[in-house]
Amino acid sequence: MSENQNLLAEQRRALILDEVRRRGGVRVNELTRKLGVSDMTVRRDLDALARQGVLEKVHGGAVPVVEASTHEPGFEAKSGLELSAKEDIARSAAELVAPGSAIALSGGTTTFALAHRLLDVPDLTVVTNSVRVADVFHAAQRAGSQGQGAATVVLTGGVRTPSDSLVGPVADQAIGTLHFDLLFLGVHGISIEAGLSTPNLAEAETNRRLVQSARRVVVVADHTKWGTVGLSSFAQLEQVDTWVTDAGLPGEVREEIADRVQRLVVAGKDSEETQS
Repeated sequence: MSENQNLLAEQRRALILDEVRRRGGVRVNELTRKLGVSDMTVRRDLDALARQGVLEKVHGGAVPVVEASTHEPGFEAKSGLELSAKEDIARSAAELVAPGSAIALSGGTTTFALAHRLLDVPDLTVVTNSVRVADVFHAAQRAGSQGQGAATVVLTGGVRTPSDSLVGPVADQAIGTLHFDLLFLGVHGISIEAGLSTPNLAEAETNRRLVQSARRVVVVADHTKWGTVGLSSFAQLEQVDTWVTDAGLPGEVREEIADRVQRLVVAGKDSEETQS
């Protein structure tokens, strides 16, 4: 990590979290030297990251939180995290959708934010295994905010997960008969070794079917998903056409995935786009 006094708080915290995960722990005095900020700033950053549940504060520093690879937070628990990043990602991802497209949206809080951004795109066919995503479109249609050209929404059916996704054989069979122009995929975790992963075995299989049925795969995931590994992998990074993330993703991570992900879109303030 290079010293930089002008880093945004989210970028600085992403660097801290990456260092904690990579090294297994850091000390406050090490972070102040590396980041070129005050002891108080580092401690505030550690407090914020600890409140998010992504690291644990210890005397003089911090260590990673080691969650069970089967732990699956509920939709409400995840919906309050990284709100500005999710909105930035949703805004950029929506620009990839052309009127009249057939798209699929997986479950997740980022795809939920994206669904709101797609309400004004006419003549979409939307396939989703997310109850929450389907509700966004249905609520808009009931309220009359979607007129002519309203989306046609197909909800797959299946067994409901803690994150309000529908998975299992019913969902898998429905998805396997369809073909999408674009798949927007929310993920539990992303890493070089594990690729895209989830703590739910049935959801992993449903996500595999979604990937197989899509002409192009777009992952929508904020920087905190990097380095997280769930119980089951369902796709490799090389299967991702585009990853839309936020500016908190460290530069060294962007370089590391450049030869694996075809296109990286960094949304939000100081956003940039990297094409590999």
